[in-house]
Amino acid sequence: MKRGLTPFNITALVFGFSFLYVPILLLIIYSFNESRLVTVWAGFSTKWYAEALSNEALMGAAWVTARVAFISACVATVLGTCAALALVRFTRFRGRFLFSGMIYAPLVMPEVITGLSLLLLFVAVGMDRGITTVILAHITFSMCFVAVVVQSRLLSIDPSMEEAAQDLGATPARAFFSVTLPIIAPAVAAGWMLAFTLSLDDLVIAQFNSGPGATTLPMKIFSQVRLGVTPEINAVCTLLVGVVTAGVIIASLTMKRQEVKRQRDLATSAA
Repeated sequence: MKRGLTPFNITALVFGFSFLYVPILLLIIYSFNESRLVTVWAGFSTKWYAEALSNEALMGAAWVTARVAFISACVATVLGTCAALALVRFTRFRGRFLFSGMIYAPLVMPEVITGLSLLLLFVAVGMDRGITTVILAHITFSMCFVAVVVQSRLLSIDPSMEEAAQDLGATPARAFFSVTLPIIAPAVAAGWMLAFTLSLDDLVIAQFNSGPGATTLPMKIFSQVRLGVTPEINAVCTLLVGVVTAGVIIASLTMKRQEVKRQRDLATSAA
């Protein structure tokens, strides 16, 4: 039986969305505040955006964050996709249970434990902390999210499609890139966006594994917030929210366009 929205459901939805998005909305509104006091509205102004963009320390941290997020997301997407393929296509091999457990462990591991363990590893191998260690740390905890997303898509694919391509003379690599990869491309793109967003947002793991010249934007914001929240911080956070929102919208539109194209191609081939 089809059930409509009840007053209880409407109340729960309003409360849930308000709890999630009202703080973000207030942050965006007060980023246009004329006053330096973030709790006192003194008029509309965009001067804090100009000051934030002219702040070399903040912009340097933003550039470091963008580089770390892009590189770690790309590497984590490749490694996570390979791990998902291994878990789905090779259902029986020695050490599979241990391998799957190691893939899923960062999902439930506290970030403090992950950051500290990686710090001890880098110290043990004599690696100086910097951008490289932050990138490696972000790859470690974000590739598991990519693996989960891609694995769920691979489980819904009929393996006979790739086998048919190999029967027609395609090598396993070409069958994967020509048949399987286009099908799982939306999941791969979603995994990349998830890894990119997690890297942009990370504070704890980066705090443990960063060094001189590797201060990320969340670390910079956290250090300044301890001295008091300013509209300049609100402006930077608003810009970050805008970048993430634009990326999600672009990725959603791209995946929707690819899905429509795939459905059109299937309809054309069936006709």
